[in-house]
Amino acid sequence: MQSRQKFQTSAAWKTQTESYHLAASPGGHGDNESSPMAKRKTIIESSRERIDAIDRQLVKLLNERAENARIIGEQKANKGLEFYDPGRQRRVLQKVINSNKGLFPAPGLKAVFTEIMSSCLALENRIRVGYLGAEATFTHQAAICEFGRGAEYISMPDIPSLFQAIGKNQTDYSVVPIENSTGGVVHRTLDMFLDYDVCICNEIMLPISMSLLANCAKSKIKRIYSHPQSFLQCQTWLSRNLPQVQCIEVASTVEGIKMAAKEKDAAAIGSELASRCYGIKLLYRDIEDTKDNTTRFWVLSHRIAEPSGNDKTSLMFSVKDRPGALHQILQPVSRRHISLTKIESRPTKRKAWEYVFFCDLLGHITDTKVQNAIKQMEPQCIYLKVLGSYPCEVNLARKK
Repeated sequence: MQSRQKFQTSAAWKTQTESYHLAASPGGHGDNESSPMAKRKTIIESSRERIDAIDRQLVKLLNERAENARIIGEQKANKGLEFYDPGRQRRVLQKVINSNKGLFPAPGLKAVFTEIMSSCLALENRIRVGYLGAEATFTHQAAICEFGRGAEYISMPDIPSLFQAIGKNQTDYSVVPIENSTGGVVHRTLDMFLDYDVCICNEIMLPISMSLLANCAKSKIKRIYSHPQSFLQCQTWLSRNLPQVQCIEVASTVEGIKMAAKEKDAAAIGSELASRCYGIKLLYRDIEDTKDNTTRFWVLSHRIAEPSGNDKTSLMFSVKDRPGALHQILQPVSRRHISLTKIESRPTKRKAWEYVFFCDLLGHITDTKVQNAIKQMEPQCIYLKVLGSYPCEVNLARKK
């Protein structure tokens, strides 16, 4: 029986092989251009040849772009200008997205051109970028989304280290989390501006997708490690699915993943990318409570960014404790119809019940109406500091 089955399989293979050779060989049925197999072969091969030609053209054009980037880099170095220009980068990406009339997906275009600009920037000057935690943290992912893989990335253990790295010239830029659409403001980041003299030169919006990771079944999980913000963003899912499991807060999502990967009855919350990096299985995707979950990051630098035409300015100020003081101080902003997009208060930790306010408003510090508003605010403040002006993050990949 086995011998007969083997014979039948061999016969079928022989018939299929002969049909292929007949279709492909001169003088056979395949020589007829109307043969479906011959048509498929012709279409595939001609399309591949066209793709190869396009690829050669792309390489030629990329090298032309790189040469022009090198010339720009030399001019920037001679004039003492910043090599990284976030406003220019946003405008380039926006033009690329707007000019796309074809099939190539907008998120893919954004990723491709970010890497092109990153590689060209590396020819001008390879910049050093600090990020929070180990490889594959959300801060690391945000940094790569903005600076591409042409930059040199430096891991920092905590948020104060990212601020210190700018002051000590250990990094050219540092990426820090500032707020999450679900979990709220990262107060540790705001508090650092009281102690360090750095500037905000850009913002990054990163969509966050949380996953439950473990090397055991869900029923075996006794504890979960993650960052406090991750627990906040997934608390509904956790209460419904793992209500009796102990939640242990750690410094970063990746630290939690590393710990869970070594234990038989532990899990972690983190990204799918981190699961691949650290050898831990993905049990459940998209466990965040809000599906448009997004984290906002600031890029720290020594200087504010040049105007882009669509900017924010961030301020830090302190006021005397009197009725209506905050309302009065913000009047110059209101009178000039400047949009105030955010305001947050934090204790100074230097005197009981003394607070400092952080606010974001639309416009660049070089805009006349923004300048005049701040000049009128200053006399009413104990102190006022401009933390930075930078391009507004927009949904460049909105086109489908």
